[in-house]
Amino acid sequence: MSATATTDLVGAATVFSVLAVVAMWVSNRGIQDLSRGWTGATSLGRLTGLVSADLMLIQVLLMARLPWVERGFGQDRLARWHRCVGFVSFSLLLAHIVLVTLGYAGSVSGFPEELWNLTINAPGMVLAAAAAVLLAGVVVTSVKKARRRLRYESWHLLHLYAYLGVGLAVPHQLQTGTEFTASPVARAYWWTLYIAAVVAILVFRLGVPIARSYHHRLEVSKIVPEGPGVVSVHLRGRRLDRLPARAGQFFVWRFLGGPGWTRGHPYSLSAMPRGDSLRITVKNLGDGSAQVAALRPGTRVLFEGPFGVLTGKHYRGGKVTMIACGVGVAPMIGLLEEIPYPDHAATLVYRVRSDSEILFRDELLLLSERRGVRVIYVVGSRGDNGSWLPDREKQRSDVHVLNQFVPDLRQHDVYICGPDSWASAVRTTAMRLSVPASHIHSERFGW
Repeated sequence: MSATATTDLVGAATVFSVLAVVAMWVSNRGIQDLSRGWTGATSLGRLTGLVSADLMLIQVLLMARLPWVERGFGQDRLARWHRCVGFVSFSLLLAHIVLVTLGYAGSVSGFPEELWNLTINAPGMVLAAAAAVLLAGVVVTSVKKARRRLRYESWHLLHLYAYLGVGLAVPHQLQTGTEFTASPVARAYWWTLYIAAVVAILVFRLGVPIARSYHHRLEVSKIVPEGPGVVSVHLRGRRLDRLPARAGQFFVWRFLGGPGWTRGHPYSLSAMPRGDSLRITVKNLGDGSAQVAALRPGTRVLFEGPFGVLTGKHYRGGKVTMIACGVGVAPMIGLLEEIPYPDHAATLVYRVRSDSEILFRDELLLLSERRGVRVIYVVGSRGDNGSWLPDREKQRSDVHVLNQFVPDLRQHDVYICGPDSWASAVRTTAMRLSVPASHIHSERFGW
C-alpha cells in the first residue's frame, strides 16, 4: 500500500470511528435529552466522554509501531498527530467530567459536593479519577516548555503512565457507560477497539522487537570516537543484512549495560547492515546518550525498528542534494552510499561549528573519489537570527548562499537532517528557491 493510500485510510478510519460513537450517543436519545434542563448537560457529558475515549484509543494505535502506518506517515508526523489528538482528547475528558457532574448536581453551587459523591460512590469512579490524574500529568509534561525542563528519561517514564491511565478508565466505562451497557452493537464496538489497542501494543511494541532482538543477537563490538562528544557504536550480530532497514532510517536502542536500559533512544544508522555488522553514531546530548561512550564490547542490545521515512524511496532519479548539520550527517552517509544517483550528481552541504567537529571526513573523501560527491563544508557557530548559516554569514541571505552552492537546486531531490529549528530554516530556504515541497525530504527527531 502506498504512503498516500495509508494516510487516506487512517484518516478515513479516524473520522468513521468518531462518527460511530456520535451515532451511539444519538441512538441512545442523546439529542432528545439536550432539551431536558440539566439532563442536557449530562447528555453532552456523555458525548464528550465517548469521543474522548475513542480518541485516546486512536492515540494509542497511532504510536503502537504498526509498520504500515509508520511507513505511511513517518514517526515525526505520527508523533505530531499523537500529541494533537492527545490534547483534544484530554480537553474533551475535562468537559466530560464537568458536564456530567453539573448534570447530576442540577446547579453550579452543588458541583463540588456532587463531584465528590460521584468519585467516591459511583462504580469504577475512583479508578477513573486516578486515570484522569495520570493523564493530566502526561498532558502537562507534553507541553513544549515543560518538556524542555525534563530529561528525556524522566519524560519517557512519565509518558508511559498514559497506558495505565487508559486502562484505569475502562472499568468506569464498562460499569456505568450508558452507551456501553445499553447496546450489544456498542459493546462489540468498544471491545473490538480496546482489544485491537492491547494486541497492537503487545505484538508491535513488545513481541516483534523481542523476537528480532533474539534472532539477530546484537552486541557492542567497539566504540570509536568520531569528534567532540560524538562516538560511533559498531554492533555485531547474526544475519544483519536481512534486517528490513534502509539508509536514513533509525532504530530505538536499549543497551543492557547499566542503569536506564529500559528506556530506549532513537539513533540513526550511519552505515548500512553488512553481513554481521552495522554502525550507529551518537552525540552526547545529556539525555542518557553520554553513557553510550562508556559501553563495553560484548554489551547486549535490544532494538525496535526500523523507523523513519528519510530514505531513498523518495528519490526520483537525477541530481540530489543533502544538507546536514552536525551529527545529522550520519544518516546522509548511508543515503549517499545507497541512492543510485549518477556520478558527479550529488552534493552534500555539511554545516558544523568547527573543523574539529567534522565527522566521517575519510568516508566523505572516499565518496568524492568514487562517486564524485561534491562536499561543501559550512563552518562556524550558528547565530540566533533564525538562519541556518553560521553567524559569520549573517550579512548574506540564506537564499543567496544556497543558490550559490547549488544553482539548479529546484531540479534536485533535497534531503535535510539536523536540529528541528535549523532543518525548518533550510526547508524554508529551499522552498524559496522554488523547490517543490514534494521534493524536500526531512524528518524530525526531537521528542
